[in-house]
Amino acid sequence: MAKVRRAVVATAALLVAGLAAGAAPTPAQADRDGRQDVHPALRSHLVAFYDFDHPVEGDVALERDQGRSGTEIELVNGGAAQRVPDRAYKGSGNALQTRQVNPDVTGNDDWKAGTWSASGVRTLRAFSGAKSATVMGWFKSDMDGPALNSTTPNPTDRFNAIGLAGVLTGDSEGHNVRALLELIDVNGTLRLVALGRRLDGGNSQTFAASQDWQTLLPRGEWVHLAATYDFSSGTMALYRNGKPLDGFYTRNDDPWGVSGPGPHVTTASDPRGIKIGGSFPQNTLERNPCNCRMDSLMFLDSVVSPGDVEKQYRYQAR
Repeated sequence: MAKVRRAVVATAALLVAGLAAGAAPTPAQADRDGRQDVHPALRSHLVAFYDFDHPVEGDVALERDQGRSGTEIELVNGGAAQRVPDRAYKGSGNALQTRQVNPDVTGNDDWKAGTWSASGVRTLRAFSGAKSATVMGWFKSDMDGPALNSTTPNPTDRFNAIGLAGVLTGDSEGHNVRALLELIDVNGTLRLVALGRRLDGGNSQTFAASQDWQTLLPRGEWVHLAATYDFSSGTMALYRNGKPLDGFYTRNDDPWGVSGPGPHVTTASDPRGIKIGGSFPQNTLERNPCNCRMDSLMFLDSVVSPGDVEKQYRYQAR
């Protein structure tokens, strides 16, 4: 994994702003087996899984992968302070805190997580030449809309999206994705979406939830979200708390190029990484920060069926 700049020691004021009043980080539960939180139906397809209870020995700003790939991710800028004591479900331990730090300054200090390598992340090869993927996890928002844009001189300018979690393309500069859960402006309205891209350098397609995003992701409430990507058929789906969401595609053409002869798979290139809570996990630019908490983030190399999405939700929420 390419190492990126970290600021592991956060000021007390910043930590208090990112946590609930009076709360303080608790030691990660390194003795917990994260896979106990994964329904058996999903385990064989679980490429990467992060429960934020497993710091890497000797570097607590890194989180161990509980999936099969062994892809470590970095807790960028906040380090160990980004593990906070907040249970998304009964059996969980710590959660990940991501947040915008200073919207008035052009810099690289936002709290986010992920990994990036210009040569591709070999451990994520399951998403190279892939027919399908699923991204899912627990999310708790603390936002009323996209954050102020820290990269422009206009003090009232805002980003057009809130990044949740996704897998990057094989040519990504740290922003472009193969499979992403996020909130983004769709024709002037912020919506929860699944955004996918089959080919490196190609067009993306977006499947947007019809329902109001603040109803789907109420401020201060833990919600389980899932997005599936079938690259062979050009279809996607969204789920909330185990139930499928009504939605619509933002393009009615063929952005993934699946109308001709197949097989239709993603570009045969290793993804350049994973991004969580915003773009550019290599910490070279700020974009679409999420003032959020996240837990039990899963990246799978299959389209999880509606029944199994519900099983996973109930398995953790029981």
